[in-house]
Amino acid sequence: MGPPRILMLIGATLGGAVGWWIGAWVGDGTAFFVSVVGTAAGTYAGGRFARRYLQ
Repeated sequence: MGPPRILMLIGATLGGAVGWWIGAWVGDGTAFFVSVVGTAAGTYAGGRFARRYLQ
């Protein structure tokens, strides 16, 4: 069974928010792009955390 999806969702939310906050210093387009990258990184980190510590 895969990692608990709630942790992946939490990671995606936090990663996207941090990415938007960092990218907003430059502009809206940059904020969007960095937010997408942050969402992907947060999803990966949340899944990795769940696989490592909860199974």
